[in-house]
Amino acid sequence: MIGNKRVRNVLGYVCMSAVILLLFTGCSTLKTDEKESFSTSSFFSSKEDVPSYYDFRDVLVPKELKMDKSSSFVYTAPGFSAGVLALNGRVDAGSLCAFFEENMAKDNWKLIVSFKSARTIMLFQKENRWCVINITDGKFTTDVEIWVAPSVTESARGLLK
Repeated sequence: MIGNKRVRNVLGYVCMSAVILLLFTGCSTLKTDEKESFSTSSFFSSKEDVPSYYDFRDVLVPKELKMDKSSSFVYTAPGFSAGVLALNGRVDAGSLCAFFEENMAKDNWKLIVSFKSARTIMLFQKENRWCVINITDGKFTTDVEIWVAPSVTESARGLLK
C-alpha cells in the first residue's frame, strides 16, 4: 500500500514536470525573428490599428487615443468643421509630438510654433484654418486636445476693428 502511494506520487511529479517542460519548449518555438515576420502589408492587422481622422478630415489621430465625447465639441457645416476634440490614451507625449509633426505636414498643415514641456502646445496653419494641439503628459495617461478654428479675414472681422 505504501509503495503503491509512493509510486503514484513519483509518477505525478514526473508527469507534472513533463507538462511544464513541454509548455516552456512549446512557447519558445513560437518566437520568430522580428525581421522575418514584419512586412508593411501586414503592419495594420485590423481596422482598429489604423489611425483615424474623427471629425476633422485633415487631422490624423493615432489609434491609441480614444475620444472623450463629453469634453469634445465639433461644429460641422458643408465643407467646414471647427471645434475641439478631447482625447486620451496611454501614449508617450514625445511620440505624439513626432506623430503630429509628420502627419500634419502630410495633410498640408504648416507647423508655426511648438512649446514643449510637461504640457506641449503645437500651432499649425492652413490657408483658411488654424489648429492647436495641446498635449498634457499625465502619470498614467496622456490628454490631447485638438482645436480647429477658421482664420479671420479682414472682411470678416466686423466689430473687432
